[in-house]
Amino acid sequence: MKKIDMHAHFFPRITQKEAAMLDAERAPWLATEADGESGHIMTGDTRFRPVYRALWDPALRIEEMDRHELDVQIVCATPVMFGYRYEAAATAAWAERMNDLALEHCSYRPARLKALAQVPLQNLELACREATRAKAAGHVGVQIGNHLGPRDLDDAHLVDFLVHCANDGIPVLVHPWDMMTDGRMKKWMLPWLVSMPAETQLGILSLILSGAFERIPETLKLCFAHGGGGFAFLLGRAENAWHCRDIVREDCPQPPSHYLKRFFVDSAVFDDHALRLLVEVMGADRVMLGSDYPFPLGEQEIGKLVAGNPWLGDDVRAQILAGNATRFFGLSS
Repeated sequence: MKKIDMHAHFFPRITQKEAAMLDAERAPWLATEADGESGHIMTGDTRFRPVYRALWDPALRIEEMDRHELDVQIVCATPVMFGYRYEAAATAAWAERMNDLALEHCSYRPARLKALAQVPLQNLELACREATRAKAAGHVGVQIGNHLGPRDLDDAHLVDFLVHCANDGIPVLVHPWDMMTDGRMKKWMLPWLVSMPAETQLGILSLILSGAFERIPETLKLCFAHGGGGFAFLLGRAENAWHCRDIVREDCPQPPSHYLKRFFVDSAVFDDHALRLLVEVMGADRVMLGSDYPFPLGEQEIGKLVAGNPWLGDDVRAQILAGNATRFFGLSS
């Protein structure tokens, strides 16, 4: 079956000098080892994350796609690249540069590599402008973080950006970043294991319970990464709360389950039972193959969870592996 991985990351080979144009102390750049096979994403002089060549080398990416029998992979920025904390004009120039580098990365095999753009989300006008420019340049959608500091997706500024994307036909992937923590989650990657799924669930419920979906055109193509975090498992809790507490439903005219038709999720849940629940809750037409490649917390054998599940019929398997992403991003079948 055809396979489209719609959630994979890249990071271009930018130098510390280039990053300093955004911020000399904290902007991200790539330090590679002498062998060229591995390196670190850096933030200023600090090591942020160990990485390997597939993150920046499209030739190796294609080799690994062939090994995983992937037909198409959609790449997006590693979230540390977003630049939301900086002055908007500087971030706009940074986003344009990163987006051009993403297209350069994909030009190695343009039929098999597609890109999502990043935008200076802290400024509505500049974000909308870059999203539209990137679409015209060849990006198949945009990726945004799930919040801007204390402002969640129900914030009017972020809702207006989603409205723009709906009106301009720009698909949106929401990725958690800058995870909530009060210092208790110090070890074992707990911010990634606990806060990251919670951030995604928070983004979904903020759109639902605030009534934001009532203000966003139904034409918006919206997807949440990592299987929607804890949303599918905890939907029943939100549903019960909506029916039992007026303060939960005061801004939301329909129960949470009514809004399942308004967004998609990827399949990066890593467990047979979790995938089955996700498909049962969201519907087979709302789940797309996503791996989080090439990071260690991603699916190591891309597509195996979906392709290897006997309880998924062939039609459903084909939908999740490629059919849904083809329609979502307007790709050629």
